[in-house]
Amino acid sequence: MSENKDPQVPASGESVESVKFVYDFTEGNKDLKDLLGGKGANLAEMTNLGLPVPPGFTITTEACKVYLDSGEEPAALRDEVSAHLEALEATMGKKLGQADNPLLVSVRSGAKFSMPGMMDTVLNIGLSDESVRGLAEQAGDERFAWDSYRRLIQMFGKTVLGIDGDHFEDALDKAKEAKQVTVDTELAAADLKKVVSTFKKIVKKEAGRDFPQDPREQMDLAIKAVFESWNGDRARLYRRQERIPHDLGTAVNICSMVFGNLGPDSGTGVAFTRDPASGHQGVYGDYLQNAQGEDVVAGIRNTVALAELENIDKPSYDRLLQIMEILENHYKDLCDIEFTIERGQLWMLQTRVGKRTAGAAFRIATQLVDQGLIDETEALQRVTGAQLAQLMFPRFDEHAKTEQVGRGIAASPGAAVGKAVFDSYTAVKWSRSGEKVILVRRETNPDDLDGMIAAEGILTSRGGKTSHAAVVARGMGKTCVCGAEDLEVDTKRRRMTVPGGHVVEEGDVISIDGSSGKVYLGEVPVVPSPVVEYFEGRMHAGADEADELVEAVHRIMAFADRKRRLRVRANADNAEDALRARRFGAQGIGLCRTEHMFLGDRRELVERLILADTEAEREESLKQLLPLQKRDFVELFEAMDGLPVTVRLLDPPLHEFLPDITELSVRVALAESRQEPHENELRLLQAVHRLHEQNPMLGLRGVRLGLVIPGLFSMQVRAIAEAAAERRNAKGDPRAEIMIPLVGTVQELEIVREEADRVIAEVEQATGTGLKLAIGTMIELPRAALTAAQIAEAAEFFSFGTNDLTQTVWGFSRDDVEASFFTAYLEKGIFGVSPFETIDKDGVGSLVQSAAKAGRATRPDLKLGVCGEHGGDPESVHFFHEVGLDYVSCSPFRIPVARLEAGRAATQSAGSDHR
Repeated sequence: MSENKDPQVPASGESVESVKFVYDFTEGNKDLKDLLGGKGANLAEMTNLGLPVPPGFTITTEACKVYLDSGEEPAALRDEVSAHLEALEATMGKKLGQADNPLLVSVRSGAKFSMPGMMDTVLNIGLSDESVRGLAEQAGDERFAWDSYRRLIQMFGKTVLGIDGDHFEDALDKAKEAKQVTVDTELAAADLKKVVSTFKKIVKKEAGRDFPQDPREQMDLAIKAVFESWNGDRARLYRRQERIPHDLGTAVNICSMVFGNLGPDSGTGVAFTRDPASGHQGVYGDYLQNAQGEDVVAGIRNTVALAELENIDKPSYDRLLQIMEILENHYKDLCDIEFTIERGQLWMLQTRVGKRTAGAAFRIATQLVDQGLIDETEALQRVTGAQLAQLMFPRFDEHAKTEQVGRGIAASPGAAVGKAVFDSYTAVKWSRSGEKVILVRRETNPDDLDGMIAAEGILTSRGGKTSHAAVVARGMGKTCVCGAEDLEVDTKRRRMTVPGGHVVEEGDVISIDGSSGKVYLGEVPVVPSPVVEYFEGRMHAGADEADELVEAVHRIMAFADRKRRLRVRANADNAEDALRARRFGAQGIGLCRTEHMFLGDRRELVERLILADTEAEREESLKQLLPLQKRDFVELFEAMDGLPVTVRLLDPPLHEFLPDITELSVRVALAESRQEPHENELRLLQAVHRLHEQNPMLGLRGVRLGLVIPGLFSMQVRAIAEAAAERRNAKGDPRAEIMIPLVGTVQELEIVREEADRVIAEVEQATGTGLKLAIGTMIELPRAALTAAQIAEAAEFFSFGTNDLTQTVWGFSRDDVEASFFTAYLEKGIFGVSPFETIDKDGVGSLVQSAAKAGRATRPDLKLGVCGEHGGDPESVHFFHEVGLDYVSCSPFRIPVARLEAGRAATQSAGSDHR
């Protein structure tokens, strides 16, 4: 069922009063994620499948959006909630908070896209000073009842009333110290009664009110808190990091409580139908006896492996495996499952398509194809270019000499090296100063998100593969090692003690391996990824784990190459980069920046050309430059034989080829003070002053330089033509294209083109070789985009220079703004992502689209490409596919990413979503 066609989804102009805001779990399905959120939709789906789900209902995202927009809940919401609560009470045979036999519920967030730990949850709603005794009598377990009550006050106080959670943690720690125990499960009922009393005093002092005893007030306040958590700092930061839209809102799930903290025959856990780290099939997950779900994901107590459940409670274990198989076959993907066992009864609390590492994503996609669950088209939607880029990062050298000091759970793969830091603030601060850091914690919580983003990797001494650190790290592609129990982390003293007594102080370098779980002192050297070795032709599929990954990547790339329409070229300026790009799958060069050919020793030649006073001086400089340029192009055309090579004529900001004006002024002043000869320096300084620009990026460069300095572009065109002729006479197949940079008006292009055509004709006659050299332009100025119909009269191709186009559309100097105010813009939500990283579709993108359309209206066979680094950005590649470009061009390392995303763009399915 499509969300957009569901009769209960508000249509445009429909009054809020006519909208249904609450759905029973029996009413929804997995396709209603927009309305019910991921958690609510999947609870409804499991209910429909006949799986054991505690009864409950979901408040829709539409209710949340009304609340966030107006500050008030929809008028109809309270009555709808009351009606569904009454139905739930009838089903359960008890009333919310009833003194002698209380119904307790959880109030949990659940957005369309999984945001683990970023929004709020409150368990055990309905407990009060009266009902806690009824719960104790009902369960026959006084300790359980008081433990549940202290959890409610603690979560409610922190989540709903905004009290610093450390107040509750400190009080609980003092209670454990008083009893000389280390874990809360060793506190007796009498101890927990005292804890409850202390917690209520904390609420009174910190919130200025008593803990509410009315169960409905508890529930209503918790619902509002979940709504408000959508706009909490950590939720907004996570959405920016994961590029989740800010206008979706969250659903709220009201679910009857089942209890895993009723004793050793109860417990809670998280299960994966496949290993989220490797993709291998098997029994993966964590289980914790006598606990509630928050204990597992928070990493407060170390869990046992899910396989141990077979020895603890075999009937529940067997039933869980059956349900896992049902869910994986139904969702046709890796499923992440939360469950609780209450005195031997298994209950399913959540399922979702599980987050997985990059390697697991590729393996699982090909496994599911082999099992016949999905086809190649769907397999492409199960992986992303960002994941492929992660797989191309280096790994630790297994032959290096290392000092291993610990080992934990391999939660998210990668090789991370950095200075140990023990809080998120320091991680962010040091990272902004250019330091690479590893965030070390006993366990992470949602408040650590800033530090997790800033760090190279995360190391915790507690928690398992389903702890907060592990789940969030996998989602972000961060290296993570969890549950390294042998490491004693002291965050207050900012140090970590490793086995043997060695102390790692803050600032000491450590290395962590998220693939093996190993922790090392010092910096471990890294080696290339096997995926990079595969792309370079140095590794083939075989039997070991790395080879399995390479085989999966090979197959997915083959799918993408068969499906994609967009061709992928490289930005490369020399034969070495061109050959590497070709190994990576480049189908030509989309941008050869000739200014890069004049760095180093050749820079002086260009300087002399620009500063030449006479025609003779200028001719001499050009004469020296011509053979150097020709040799460069011969090597480039040979490396890319048979494939197009787009050569951009010289386009440097002028200051890059002139002496530094300050340094030159100092030299002249010193020479004058010492009465030393300085005629040449003075002459040079006068010339530099004459050509000095306040803003070189908008000055004498590109086509302007070619028009002002006679013979410059002609020399380059001649070098290109002679190199192409030499290669053709050597039986090669050069396919050169000449690109004129920074054109703002068709007249500029016409003048340069006329001269280029003359030079090419001269070379053809001199060499007796026919040359077909396409001449086009780079569209990098707004005026060029707006007059594309005219420019296309003189251009055979457009290549969009989206880096400069972004600068000129926004009025940004990239070198300045990224270091000055971009961080603030990202934090304030003005940008979801830097416009230099992902194309600004509304501004820059609209110019690309309109220019492409106008250009082809003039010249239907106009070839269209993009050569800014947006050409290797996954999201941007999809946009370029949609607007009909022929190719994208990017740096050699990004070519596989662009190939994959071009295939995904061609097969994009609106129904697929694997964030």
